[in-house]
Amino acid sequence: MEVMTFGSDNIENLLAKMSDKQLDDLAFGAIQLDGAGKILQYNAAEGDITGRKPQDVIGKSFFRDVAPCTNRPEFKGRFDQGVKAGNLNVMFEYVFDYQMQPTKVKVHMKKALTGDSYWVFVKRL
Repeated sequence: MEVMTFGSDNIENLLAKMSDKQLDDLAFGAIQLDGAGKILQYNAAEGDITGRKPQDVIGKSFFRDVAPCTNRPEFKGRFDQGVKAGNLNVMFEYVFDYQMQPTKVKVHMKKALTGDSYWVFVKRL
């Protein structure tokens, strides 16, 4: 399997071929959301960053229930713009601080290769 680097231009192509186990083995957080922000997948690395169990967050609203600290124009606003345009691909730094020690991260949001879903990748800085 090809090595996946955070922020890669072709990251969505590599993810389309990955099993759940391979997704959990990534060195960075990967969250798959539908267009409304409902969590479809949440890998183990993201669970390590946030202290949440992936099985406990699947099906919940990322922006409302799991990470309300992201329900701001600089995060959710960018997500909503990309979803509306049908071309989400943005990278920025952010601080996660909801029910956890404030943690500075780099975020890469990108539309999935197929279907109507979107990836949020998170790497600690």
